[in-house]
Amino acid sequence: VFPSQDPLDRADFNAVEYINTLFPTEQSLANIDEVVNKIRLKIRRLDDNIRTVVRGQTNVGQDGRQALEEAQKAIQQLFGKIKDIKDKAEKSEQMVKEITRDIKQLDHAKRHLTTSITTLNHLHMLAGGVDSLEAMTRRRQYGEVANLLQGVVNVLEHFNKYMGIPQIRQLSERVKAAQNELGEQILADFEEAFPSQGTKRPAGPSNVLRDACLVANVLDPRIKQEIIKKFIKQHLSEYLVLFQENQDVAWLDKIDRRYAWIKRQLVDYEEKYGRMFPQEWCMTERIAVEFCHVTRTELAKIMRTRAKEIEVKLLLFAIQRTTNFEGLLAKRFSGCTLSDGTVKKPEVPPPSTNPFLEDETGTETDEIVIEKSDTDKPKKPKVPDNPFHGIVSKCFEPHLYVYIESQDKNLGELIDRFVADFKAQGPPRPNVDEGGAVLPSCADLFVYYKKCMVQCSQLSTGEPMIALTTIFQKYLREYAWKILSGNLPKTTSSSGGLTITSLLKEKEGSEVAKFTLEELCLICSILSTAEYCLATTQQLEEKLKEKVDASLVERINLTGEMDTFSIVISNSIQLLVQDLDAACDPALTAMSKMQWQNVEHVGDQSPYVTSVILHIKQNVPIIRDNLASTRKYFTQFCIKFA
Repeated sequence: VFPSQDPLDRADFNAVEYINTLFPTEQSLANIDEVVNKIRLKIRRLDDNIRTVVRGQTNVGQDGRQALEEAQKAIQQLFGKIKDIKDKAEKSEQMVKEITRDIKQLDHAKRHLTTSITTLNHLHMLAGGVDSLEAMTRRRQYGEVANLLQGVVNVLEHFNKYMGIPQIRQLSERVKAAQNELGEQILADFEEAFPSQGTKRPAGPSNVLRDACLVANVLDPRIKQEIIKKFIKQHLSEYLVLFQENQDVAWLDKIDRRYAWIKRQLVDYEEKYGRMFPQEWCMTERIAVEFCHVTRTELAKIMRTRAKEIEVKLLLFAIQRTTNFEGLLAKRFSGCTLSDGTVKKPEVPPPSTNPFLEDETGTETDEIVIEKSDTDKPKKPKVPDNPFHGIVSKCFEPHLYVYIESQDKNLGELIDRFVADFKAQGPPRPNVDEGGAVLPSCADLFVYYKKCMVQCSQLSTGEPMIALTTIFQKYLREYAWKILSGNLPKTTSSSGGLTITSLLKEKEGSEVAKFTLEELCLICSILSTAEYCLATTQQLEEKLKEKVDASLVERINLTGEMDTFSIVISNSIQLLVQDLDAACDPALTAMSKMQWQNVEHVGDQSPYVTSVILHIKQNVPIIRDNLASTRKYFTQFCIKFA
């Protein structure tokens, strides 16, 4: 337990070694008496220590018992003190309760007294307010009534739990009667100022009517709606007379005059009545919205009557002017008075080189560039329309069949022109520097498609878009069969078989392939065009789904048209493979008929190998260069040929 360096304390003590340590030599024995005395002194000290320890242990038990008794006495004393403290605490608590009992009673009395005083003050205010309200109503002091009525209504809310008291109930009934009287009186004042059958309007608003509008804000919302309805009806009464169905200016060719009239009326309203109505009523916007509803109804009625007179140019003119007017409304007003009451700011989509991902409001290009990574990019969010979109132009939707029929006719003429141009210009020239060229008619077709889609989506996002999609599908198939498949070179069923003798007589560089250089380039160009059409048709489908209503998305499916272009691609590759295969077939036939037993000497290269290499060198570089922009299809060609 207590480490020691003394040899006598070691467990493996050896007396002989210890003595040898003390007396290593004979000369050291001369000090033996001195060593013996030291050892005896040490023995006596150890004996004294042992004796002291033994004596000390005899007294430990007695001391422990004495300490335990003292601890028990201290605990008893502590318990007694705790009990005394507890008794004193109980007495103190009882004393505090007796002291605070009266304070609680006083506190409750104070609270009840405060409530009573407040209620009495409110009652005084309510009674005085009702009397003043009735008097001011009779004198038409609407400016004072507006502030007083709101205060009376607020005070009356404090008495909802006291309606069982007859006097309070009577005051509440007087307030309701005053509100009803105010509403009828204000409506009568507006009817007098703006008669429904009036021939002319007053020069300007009165302060009485302006204050009356403030009172209407506090009254039942029905009063406010009635004022707005009557004022707008009176304000637009002239419009219904000027643009009656039997009037010449009511037809579509003079639709600009309708919008010019409302613009003048809005300016006139701002000058004369802008300050009469509260700003939060948005009266200018309400007049414009009601004008739009009336115009939509009137235009729909007159177009049903004169449906046979509607031509495409006239319809598009009217729609363009109407959408321009709707855009003007969106810039001028927020749309807060419309049914949804929410207006979202349109998100600006990022720019793209694809025609169906471009900004539709920008200029259209005559050439479309497709990036292969576009198909892997996430879909762009649809840009929300302005809140006034379709508020008038919706009436043109039932007559858009005229536009759809026109586009059907135009696309038919466009396809016929493509066919005629191809026959007149002939196949594209060989292109070995920049890869196979896409037929320019393809880009023209999709640019026209985009123009039609954007135009139609501005007119309607409902059934007309589905009808336009059907037209798109029809002419995509026609383009695939008439322009692409219809111009693929035809193959002949007979293949000229060659013997080993004819192969040996062939001159180096002779032409064996069925297709000419121009025909190979044409096949590659058609293949590249079909690939472009396939990718662009997929993007056209995605863009149409973004434009159309959500309920009609499932009805847009261009998978059949994409499959058609895939068939054109497959047929083009098969033609290239068959052409090269037919060119190499005679050499392979000669190889199979080779009489190997007659061969006596090993030459450098057999004639059929020379022939196969010659044909491959003639065809493959041309195909590779003309399919430089579509490497995956050149790979397919190589795999199929192999």
